[in-house]
Amino acid sequence: MSTDSAITYDLVVVGGGGAGLAAATQAAEMGASVALLEKNPELGGTTSRSIGSFSANGTRLQRKAGVADAPSEHFEDMAKFAGPLVERDNLALRRVYVDNSADTLHWVQDHGVALFGPMPEPPHRGPRMHNVLPNSSAYIYWFERAARKAGVRILTNTAARHLVVEEGRVVGVETETTNGTRRVIRARRGVVLAAGDFSSSVEIKTSQFATARAARVEGINPTSTGDGLRLGMEVGGRILNGDLAVGPEMRFVTPSRKLLLQKLPPWRILTTIMLLALRWLPDAIQRPFIMSFATSYLAPSPNVFKQGAILVNADGERFTDESANPQLELPDQPGGKGYLVMDEATATQFKKWPNFISTAPGVAYAYIDDYRRNRRDIFHSARTVPDLAAKIGADPRKLAASIGQSAGSEQNFVALGPLKSWIVLTEGGLAIDTDMRVLDQQDDPIPGLFAAGSNGQGGLLLEGHGNHVGWAFISGRIAAKRALWSPTKEGK
Repeated sequence: MSTDSAITYDLVVVGGGGAGLAAATQAAEMGASVALLEKNPELGGTTSRSIGSFSANGTRLQRKAGVADAPSEHFEDMAKFAGPLVERDNLALRRVYVDNSADTLHWVQDHGVALFGPMPEPPHRGPRMHNVLPNSSAYIYWFERAARKAGVRILTNTAARHLVVEEGRVVGVETETTNGTRRVIRARRGVVLAAGDFSSSVEIKTSQFATARAARVEGINPTSTGDGLRLGMEVGGRILNGDLAVGPEMRFVTPSRKLLLQKLPPWRILTTIMLLALRWLPDAIQRPFIMSFATSYLAPSPNVFKQGAILVNADGERFTDESANPQLELPDQPGGKGYLVMDEATATQFKKWPNFISTAPGVAYAYIDDYRRNRRDIFHSARTVPDLAAKIGADPRKLAASIGQSAGSEQNFVALGPLKSWIVLTEGGLAIDTDMRVLDQQDDPIPGLFAAGSNGQGGLLLEGHGNHVGWAFISGRIAAKRALWSPTKEGK
């Protein structure tokens, strides 16, 4: 393996999602030489797959809306989301989040990202959720531009295999490209791990989760394989809150083709028009546009089953008690897929409040007609059970038995699906201090090693919406600053 000393940068960042781009951009804008490693062909990570909201206090958008807010209030409100887990929260990191949220959100806006809001999300005492336009890929678009402009060397198709440690200090990364080229990239000031969670790593999930069944559930981002966490643990780091995850959660499969709103580029002129439309257009015009995007990512509300809908597998069999844990049983069904089925009387209940199919936080509720209009790929209706079975590829006799109808009975039936169970993201991150330094088993910093985003969650609970994206950018910036301020091996 090459150890060419010329392949040396002040900072090496592992991961090209929001946290990695934040760290790389911040460091380069401070005058450092930076290499960013991304194993995939393109940047983005889980940030580009997220809803894209950013919860913050004391922002310009809040002031413009007449909302008075403060870090102390935000700090208190974050605890309300944690419930019985609140004792496991890292209060020092929660303080870091709320104290740096406004400045970081403004930094994100100043780099071109358009945000609208603030939107309410109880039990937050006031509106704090800021939503991105036109979609979450805007974070990646603008920060890739900023990183390249600042001189960051972005190396895609380049995986980090191991950290290089000399005299107890992390001084570089062993890398391997997709064509098999291996080399060492050295770091004078430090390495920042920002490579995402472990939702798609069966090995790490098995070691952290309480049940093997949960560990088998797929991650919604197949490339979230915990690479940064593995690197950190190899040199003495440890995972905190590794048993916590968002999921398993049933969600409707995403469209095979991107919808219009997902394809829109985040150009300033376009987002300016969208912001004006959100401000002035009546809800009747806005809502169909927003829901065309929102219904691509939503999960069915548990209330759907309470109101009479059932869950069947791809063969048409009702395989579970929907009030129990269907999300754990669904992966064991044929193809790991299921369908939400209801008769006409049940479907009619979901045309208006208070009975909704899904909810898009801070945006709108999705009713049966929203799915009929916007998700024709997963909305199936038929006059008879055999016709419905044919549309979803199920056995008509099994489906009839599941519904409790004879195969020849005629009334309108609706099926939504397929549904799959996913681990949306895992909450476990490397133990870190408030300088984003990775800690060893004795809580001592590992020299030269920093972590951000999911890799550096460090026991921080990020319940509710808008906190994971917020933490990605907050922690990425801090990790870069602290790495450049820290002494090198030579004490310089």
